[in-house]
Amino acid sequence: MTAIKHALQRDIFTPNDERLLSIVNVCKAGKKKRNCFLCATVTTERPVQVNVVKVKKSDKGDFYKRQTAWALRDLAVVDAKDAVKENPEFDLHFDKVYKWVASSTVEKNTFISCIWKLNQRYLRKKIDFINVSSQLLEESVPSGENQSVAGGDEEAVDEYQELNAREEQDIEIMMEGCECAISNAEAFAEKLSRELQVLDGANIQSIMASEKQVNILMKLLDEALKEVDQIEIKLSSYEEMLQSVKEQMDQISESNHLIHLSYTNNVKLLSEIEYLVNHMDLAKGHIKALQEGDLTSSRGIEACTNAADALLQCMNVALRPGHDMLHAVKQQQQRFSDLREQFARRLTSHLNSVFVQQGHDQSSTLAQHSVELTLPNHHPFHRDLLRYAKLMEWLKNTDYGKYEGLTKNYMDYLSRLYEREIKDFFEVAKIKMTGTTKEGKKFGLHGSSGKLTGSTSSLNKLSVQSSGNRRSQSSSLLDMGNMSASDLDVADRTKFDKIFEQVLSELEPLCLAEQDFISKFFKLQQHQNVSGTTTNETEEMDGGNLSRSYMSGVPQTVSSEKDMIRQMMTKIFRCIEPELNNLIALGDKIDSFNSLYMLVKMSHHVWTAQNVDPASFLSTTLGNVLVTVKRNFDKCISNQMKQMDEVKISKKSKVGILPFVAEFEEFAALAESIFKNAERRGDLDKAYTKLIRAVFISVEKVANESQKTPRDVVMMENFHHIFATLSRLKISCLEAEKKEAKLKYTEHLQSYVVYSLGQPLEKLNHFFEGVEARVAQGIREEEVSYQLAFNKQELRKVIKEYPGKEVKKGLDNLYKKVDKHLCEEENLLQVVWHSMQDEFIRQYKHFEGLIARCYPGSGITMEFTIQDILDYCSSIAQSH
Repeated sequence: MTAIKHALQRDIFTPNDERLLSIVNVCKAGKKKRNCFLCATVTTERPVQVNVVKVKKSDKGDFYKRQTAWALRDLAVVDAKDAVKENPEFDLHFDKVYKWVASSTVEKNTFISCIWKLNQRYLRKKIDFINVSSQLLEESVPSGENQSVAGGDEEAVDEYQELNAREEQDIEIMMEGCECAISNAEAFAEKLSRELQVLDGANIQSIMASEKQVNILMKLLDEALKEVDQIEIKLSSYEEMLQSVKEQMDQISESNHLIHLSYTNNVKLLSEIEYLVNHMDLAKGHIKALQEGDLTSSRGIEACTNAADALLQCMNVALRPGHDMLHAVKQQQQRFSDLREQFARRLTSHLNSVFVQQGHDQSSTLAQHSVELTLPNHHPFHRDLLRYAKLMEWLKNTDYGKYEGLTKNYMDYLSRLYEREIKDFFEVAKIKMTGTTKEGKKFGLHGSSGKLTGSTSSLNKLSVQSSGNRRSQSSSLLDMGNMSASDLDVADRTKFDKIFEQVLSELEPLCLAEQDFISKFFKLQQHQNVSGTTTNETEEMDGGNLSRSYMSGVPQTVSSEKDMIRQMMTKIFRCIEPELNNLIALGDKIDSFNSLYMLVKMSHHVWTAQNVDPASFLSTTLGNVLVTVKRNFDKCISNQMKQMDEVKISKKSKVGILPFVAEFEEFAALAESIFKNAERRGDLDKAYTKLIRAVFISVEKVANESQKTPRDVVMMENFHHIFATLSRLKISCLEAEKKEAKLKYTEHLQSYVVYSLGQPLEKLNHFFEGVEARVAQGIREEEVSYQLAFNKQELRKVIKEYPGKEVKKGLDNLYKKVDKHLCEEENLLQVVWHSMQDEFIRQYKHFEGLIARCYPGSGITMEFTIQDILDYCSSIAQSH
């Protein structure tokens, strides 16, 4: 096997830069036995590649050839079949399972052991070794460290070392000197053994000859050992001397350490004492200010503020570990707590007195504002209270319970004060809207002893009466002719608009000033990012709810502080929204068109408030009221549409311009003047679309029901009026409706003209209709004159019945009939008469054309000309 291994290395693997490490003679299991060799090889170049190569003898000669090679990294399983009994069979699992039978169990075990070593050294890959004796794998690992895995001695893995060139040359020379080296290997080995024995003997003799020199060397070594012993004795004495010195130095070092430690402790103790004295010592002046300071003067307030800040700093000093166990620190902390509690009580009592005094002082100024539409100015009160803002912040940080109590008291006192001011203010506004005479009593307002009393209860019972008023107005319009659609003129509406704007303009700065004061005085954050819309917060909030929701005794977040401001404003100004709603109801009761003014004004103020703070009380309240105004506006539109649907026309008089058409014109003109550059233009455009559709439908309905006036006249006049209104106002969202109105007006004008013109030349019309019918049946035009009913004599007979005098008389009767149909307001008589003239001339030309084609060369003509028609129409129009 060694000779074969050598031959395979030389012929197959050396040319490929590979080294053969293990070999096994195998044949495939279950087939005709045909031997081959499985070889485990590694490459000589880096990186090392490990392969399993199948080598078989060539069929043509005695040399071997490489047949198949597998990379060891592709090997998954090695199955030895039986770990206990000797079995030459084994399987290798590459891309498929290869079953082999080795020539001997020893070769199989040697090959498997080599595979295991190569895997451990080069691949570190988990190859499953099944049915392999653990003893076989353990023998492959040297005792101690796992050197084969860690990259130990390569000789432990390599069973074969390739001869170098010098060794090969020496072996060849040796083999040439022995004739039997090749023919008789045993004799050659015997000879080599004898020569080796000879060499070993020579070596032993040489060693024995050098014994004398060895003895001399041993003596020298003994002397050296004695010198070493003496040196060790001297070193021991030196060590003892140094040991005593070391002990003395250790004592000195320990003493120095204790001195340094004492110094360090003293420095630290001094630092701690200085820290406590510097941070927990409150000046006598501060103590006096806290106990006896004047809270009414600016100078006293400033001294108290500085003292409170100093006290807060002393109380909030960051104590280091152990400080709180010192008796002096505990005493100082207790003293600070007593000072804080004492000053907090003084401050709370004083501010409560200020709140009460404000209510009394402000009440005395109400009388001078009772006759003017203005609200009292709270700026002086705010200015005086803002001097205590820093003290309020101190109270909020030190005693939240007293801060909470002050907040509740402020809301209670100010809510009652503002309620009186705002109610009186709205009473003045209502009286200015309605007057104090009979008109004022009509709407539930009256004066008594110079003091305004409320109409709130009567306003809350308002029913929707504006629709009834408008319905009665519509009936009056139908019965009484041209009359305004509103009981109040433009001046009254302008007056209402100014009063409503004055109310909103007075409320807005009042709320903003109070909100700004609350934020500054109570130290609440009010500004936020514009990210939300107004929410409906109409529920009243009492002090208990505020306490439970927002005053839990812990610092509030920015979000909760914003909510707290809004809730405080809701409590203080709880009467604003009901009063605004009552005022809106009164304005709507006076005139439903007032909802247009209120919608524009309220929208503008809501837009302004939302730009400042969309979540503020003012923005929320005005937003809620805007919903009511928008609802009233929608109700106004619905009432107008309902009136259109319920309109009734007189059967005895001509229709003319319908009342709701005139009302739409009034509404549109008023709305355009009000909504110019308004933010809520979209609401008006939607209302326009609904109204104009309802107008169109109602006009057609009335036209269909009309008995006195022809349908075409009703449609023509009213759609002409609508078209004229839309053209004059130039409403962009009604462009399509304007075109539709013009189209309907034109269509019904033409229809009315054609229908009316059939009467003056009735027989002539019937005659030529018969002529056209014969031509339509297929009779040639020049042959129509041969028809008995349509010959020339019949034509002359019909033409003689309509001389110029008769035509003029017929046109005059037609003019009178048209004049009776048309109304005077729209002034369409001349337009209709001119259209009839054109249509009559068109028919005349048509008759002349039929005579020329059907009665050629007959010389028959009408007894009047186009010029005669023009003269007749002109003289008739002038005579009337």
